[in-house]
Amino acid sequence: MSATRALVLIPARMAASRLPGKPLADIGGEPMIVHVLRRAEEANIGEVVVATDSGAIATAVEKAGGRAVLTRSDHASGSDRIAEAADIVDPERKAELIVNIQGDRPTQAPHEIRAALDLMDDPAVDIGTIAAVITKEAEKTDPNVVKAIGTPIGPNRLRSLYFTRATAPSGDGPLYFHMGLYVYRRAALAKFVALPPSPLEQRERLEQLRALEAGMRIDIAVVQSDPLDVNTPEDLEAARKVLGR
Repeated sequence: MSATRALVLIPARMAASRLPGKPLADIGGEPMIVHVLRRAEEANIGEVVVATDSGAIATAVEKAGGRAVLTRSDHASGSDRIAEAADIVDPERKAELIVNIQGDRPTQAPHEIRAALDLMDDPAVDIGTIAAVITKEAEKTDPNVVKAIGTPIGPNRLRSLYFTRATAPSGDGPLYFHMGLYVYRRAALAKFVALPPSPLEQRERLEQLRALEAGMRIDIAVVQSDPLDVNTPEDLEAARKVLGR
């Protein structure tokens, strides 16, 4: 995708009930959001900007040499926040692809980011994302672990059919841990945020279902990974161990 300009956006906000102020949580002397910024920069796919409603987060990013933009505080989702940020950073709409990297995943590997971007070589794909085979038994039944369900269309590639918090699909075969990293075509992002919340999205509390219910195509790159979202103090300690800090 080197010929296509990508803009990488990391939404971050302070309001987290299980781990208050987590974007600024210390990992080896640097805030977590700075670690996410570094992983995104290492992917080397385009400009990286943190989109936040917090002056403290913006200051931490800028102190580390990164770029941050302030967005509204009333966004319902990270996708809404990055849509606003994309218009601030790129008002001329030169970026064809908008990459959304979660601000609570400091261990996100650069090759995983690139894998999602590579999916967009197919012009039929509206949104690219990633998933990993679940290897921990407890995660198979954990509703906080979102499962991606898709049909294989190539090596380590699925066309998504559904996303769920339930244990699915049934029967023999792998279950996939959906990692909330997205690559949107610019027009697809605009369409997505203009849509109202959909019935299944509201039922499952998964915004990507809005895109599927609207007939948008989401492809999934299957990557080798041990996903780690930082949502609790225990997750934070695990991230510190992974990063060797």
